Amino acid sequence: MHTEYDPDDNFARAFHPDADLDEDAALEAVAWQFLLLVNPGDEDAALLQFGAARDALAEGGDPVAVLRDAIDWKAGFHIQDDDATGLIEVMDELAARFNLRIDWGVEDAFDDEFLAEAEVPALINIAFDRLREHHYTLWTWETGEDTHAGWIALQRDDEAVPAVAGALGFHVRPGAG
Repeated sequence: MHTEYDPDDNFARAFHPDADLDEDAALEAVAWQFLLLVNPGDEDAALLQFGAARDALAEGGDPVAVLRDAIDWKAGFHIQDDDATGLIEVMDELAARFNLRIDWGVEDAFDDEFLAEAEVPALINIAFDRLREHHYTLWTWETGEDTHAGWIALQRDDEAVPAVAGALGFHVRPGAG
């Protein structure tokens, strides 16, 4: 019988070591919970994204890459470090799902002068602050690349998001961190 105890490994301790656990079903269940979190109040969108991700997950695809692709521009974003225009566009699109508009602090967020000076992490923090005013949290995750990526979830799910996302391999933080 397995007797080692790792207090940091909550998911390994969730099941008896000799249990007949269907790992694919467990991964699908966590992926489904993740999609519900990043599509608050829109189970239909979560279901569509789950359908797009399910086969790739069953074939052993990397959960982070599979889910990133499934939610991109629908419930999440993945942009280059220097793409201020892309970030504003995708955040406006994602906020509109909740009937919200992000105030970027300028009259025209697509003004060339503003965009020339804008930095993606600062814009992420502006979006985070504006979304918090409406009880949403903008989450970002470490991509390991020269990119920024994330999604929006309800503020009341601030404890659930890191737990569920972490189980899938996302290392998340609120805002630009």
